[in-house]
Amino acid sequence: MESLIDGPSRRPGVLAVHSVHEFVFSVPDLEAARTFYQAFGLEVRDENGALGLYTDGHAHRWGRVMPGAAKRLLWVTWGIFSGDLDAFTARIRDLHVPQVPAPPQAAGENGLWIQGPDGLAHQIVVAEKTSPNQKSSRTFPPENIDRGRSPHRSQIWKVRPRRLSHILLFSPDVDRGLAFYETVLGLSLSDRSGSLIAFIHTPHGSDHHLIAIAKSSGYGLHHSSWDVASLDDVGLGSQQMAQAGHARGWGVGRHVLGSNYFRYVRDPWGSYAEYSFDIDYVASNVDWPVGDYPPEDSLYVWGPDVPDDFITNYEL
Repeated sequence: MESLIDGPSRRPGVLAVHSVHEFVFSVPDLEAARTFYQAFGLEVRDENGALGLYTDGHAHRWGRVMPGAAKRLLWVTWGIFSGDLDAFTARIRDLHVPQVPAPPQAAGENGLWIQGPDGLAHQIVVAEKTSPNQKSSRTFPPENIDRGRSPHRSQIWKVRPRRLSHILLFSPDVDRGLAFYETVLGLSLSDRSGSLIAFIHTPHGSDHHLIAIAKSSGYGLHHSSWDVASLDDVGLGSQQMAQAGHARGWGVGRHVLGSNYFRYVRDPWGSYAEYSFDIDYVASNVDWPVGDYPPEDSLYVWGPDVPDDFITNYEL
């Protein structure tokens, strides 16, 4: 039986971003990106010389892929509630957070533009909340019926993710990065493994992590994670991508922190897109019990061995 954890859409009295509104990165071959993300199950749209990443039946643009000399994370856009703009402006001023011009690719785009401690640009905009207000619905086979419960192979479906769950970014200093996300953006730590990785949610209600940051020598995009409805979707997505020529990756497996089932599919530039099912949810009226876990208890419960270069920042 499906169980939903409901909460109000914001935590009273807390100034924080509520969603990853959009993540933006460049690649040297837009057609390769189009082929990869279409095979993954996203809707890819041509938009002013870039590619917009959408999910089936959802009007929101979750990401953009820009043309560039190399694969590179360009900026992250954060959504805030309409009444919070003045307060964020004051916080940025009072904390002496560096304000920067919009990147050339974002010329004319409104919002507050600031620089994180690792040099990455962040845009803050008033926007509708796109992080979930409840745990995503889940589909399971029936307990027992008078026929086989597995779908026939001739009847399998194309996996189409429902929404962006989270992004994982590289950071040269996880502790300093965490302080920025908590102090400036108002986000909250869910769990961590020392100074190697931190998982962060919005106090206004989101999946276990809206963003995670992992140790590297510079910033970059490790993966984008996309919510699917079932464990079958994770397995079928893995098969779907292998048949499209993208067999490299990691999984199927289950994470410890976040609890979700996963399959990471490696893109042509060494980063990943993840099919994610059944991640933990942190409601806005819940205080998550933060933990600091050893590395062996921070990554996965079961699954194949982690690829040797899985936590390699190929943007550097």
